[in-house]
Amino acid sequence: MLLDLSEREKSILELLADRNYLSVSELSSTLGVSEVTIRADLSSLENRGYLMRTRGGALPSIHRSILEHQRLHIEEKQRIAKKAAGLVCDGDRIMIEAGTTTAFITRYLIGRQDVQIVTNSMLAFSYARINPLLNIILTGGTFRRETESLVGPVAVQNLDSFNARLAFVGTDGFTIQRGMTTQFTEGAEIVRAMNKRAETTWLVADSSKFGKIGFVSVLPLLAVHGIITDGGLPKEALEALQTEGIEVILA
Repeated sequence: MLLDLSEREKSILELLADRNYLSVSELSSTLGVSEVTIRADLSSLENRGYLMRTRGGALPSIHRSILEHQRLHIEEKQRIAKKAAGLVCDGDRIMIEAGTTTAFITRYLIGRQDVQIVTNSMLAFSYARINPLLNIILTGGTFRRETESLVGPVAVQNLDSFNARLAFVGTDGFTIQRGMTTQFTEGAEIVRAMNKRAETTWLVADSSKFGKIGFVSVLPLLAVHGIITDGGLPKEALEALQTEGIEVILA
């Protein structure tokens, strides 16, 4: 999402994430521009769903954790997403799990024809909806603001209705010993459901996730076809993963 914004618009969202509410006058003073300019920025951001205007100010509509994750390793995430998108063919049926890296995949599907996407990611939806050649199905379910995702029994049940050639899933951490892990049980359920319904599942994660262990175990690494990550993955980690029979694509 943040890639589509001007530097001033990004600053407004970051300030709102820290304070939750700011007045037009406070934003004007902090950013050194007129109140007229701030009002125009707020209107533009509201129209795109980033915030809610209030009398004299604004409230954020995107959770702080999403903004923080989108700022981290942004170049690596874009390269990884582009490499993942390169695996998608015309007429494909794919699943995309919620995450800031996985969501970027839909940005790089320009030119693909008749691609059907099943996703629980509102971020992926926000990118995909502007491409008329993509057909998008949202899983439904309970909206989790911290991850911009749809989760819960409804989402899992609906995933069982579809079959896909490819699934792209994320993680909060992965190791050879513990596999893929995350912080939320609901997210783990979605990954397992997508993995079950897809012919091939790719873990899409930047190299900073390697060695981290989240609260909830998701899948062993051997349960997925391979990992798409960046060149920051340590050489010994790459060799260890390949020794285990896990395909690794570096972006």
